[in-house]
Amino acid sequence: MNTEIARFNMIEQQIRPWEVLDQNVLSLLSTLKREDFVPPGLRALAFVDTQVPLLDGDPSGPCMLEPKVEARLLQELQVQRHEKALEIGAGSGFMAALLAHRAQQVFTLECRPALVQMARENLRKSGIVNATVVEVSADEGARGLPAEAPFDVILLSGSVAEVPRALLEQLKIGGRLAAIVGELPIMRARLYTRVGDAAWSDVDLFDTVAPRLEGFAEPSQFEF
Repeated sequence: MNTEIARFNMIEQQIRPWEVLDQNVLSLLSTLKREDFVPPGLRALAFVDTQVPLLDGDPSGPCMLEPKVEARLLQELQVQRHEKALEIGAGSGFMAALLAHRAQQVFTLECRPALVQMARENLRKSGIVNATVVEVSADEGARGLPAEAPFDVILLSGSVAEVPRALLEQLKIGGRLAAIVGELPIMRARLYTRVGDAAWSDVDLFDTVAPRLEGFAEPSQFEF
């Protein structure tokens, strides 16, 4: 496989048609080596329009999201160089690396020890020095990182039934949070913006589906 041709095709055939037109985002995707963040046995999937599972024997577990979804979320967050970002769900470290190229400082939370090690090693190999992988329990991840708050940007790299208010309250005024919200068969990527001390606006971006993040509350299944 010619990786540079595959990378070019990924950008031109998958990402750009998904309304990702920010040239800074496109340039970053053309230079940051996504294949270095994919498990070695699945490198052939690095540029394919699919989710890439990260743990052997757990195909429905944590994954890298589709390249177009990663790119669109990054674009919609409009990360600036002076900003501080939090990611929940480090996975292989790729989204943290993307954020680190745009932000001043990035914290990324991960509750699976194997992925903590993977993300740290991948970020180290890629020369990323302004992203910190924090190992947490699943419940701690759902509470964010209040010791480092407030944040300009928060990204949930997986789906949740709803975004906890505790995370929204860790945004600065003007800060943005992106998450994939809902339940199968319909989930939506949503962008929240803190517009006041106790006020947030939100807008739906696109429909998609992503594996659940651990530790977030689910709606009651009780029926009368």
